Amino acid sequence: MIEVIPARDFGPGHRRAVTQVYVDAFGADFTYFSKDPTRLAALFEPMLAPEHFHLALVDGHPAGITALTDGRQQSVRPDRRQFVRHLGWVKGTIGAAVLRREFGRTLDLPAGTASLEYVGTASAHQGKGVATALLTHLMRVSGHRRYVLEYIADTNAAALGLYRKLGFVEYRRVPVRYTRFSGINHYVSMEWERP
Repeated sequence: MIEVIPARDFGPGHRRAVTQVYVDAFGADFTYFSKDPTRLAALFEPMLAPEHFHLALVDGHPAGITALTDGRQQSVRPDRRQFVRHLGWVKGTIGAAVLRREFGRTLDLPAGTASLEYVGTASAHQGKGVATALLTHLMRVSGHRRYVLEYIADTNAAALGLYRKLGFVEYRRVPVRYTRFSGINHYVSMEWERP
């Protein structure tokens, strides 16, 4: 059984729980900077804003995360000092700039619209309905009329397929400047609106 809770309800270890799932789910995106999950966890833990995250628990253990914001709040707050401290001056400076440019912006969303961010599943639980449970729960209980998912890599076929299955439709594609480095051609934005 999958239970979805606000991350803070997990107790004193909620920040660490969110960070561990974040690194497990997205660590492959940061291998240029480090392949060490312990180093990545130390880097990202102070930058995550757990008040915006929800945890999916499988048998009481964190299995997935999703942040829910109004678009103006940041669920991850890029901090150059943390990057430099954990990755060194060169990689840290580059990493901070990339994260800030790609994910540090805010959205100007109309009233009644929520942003679903950093939908991630721990590798041991992928393909078991964790992300589906997280998203459907939040869309059912949070009370918003419209939900958006921004900056989905066009190469992330699994995520795009899941979102389409849940009824999200694409409404924008933004070209990626450094395609040859990332392999990503576009960032896709999708939306779902309550009937």
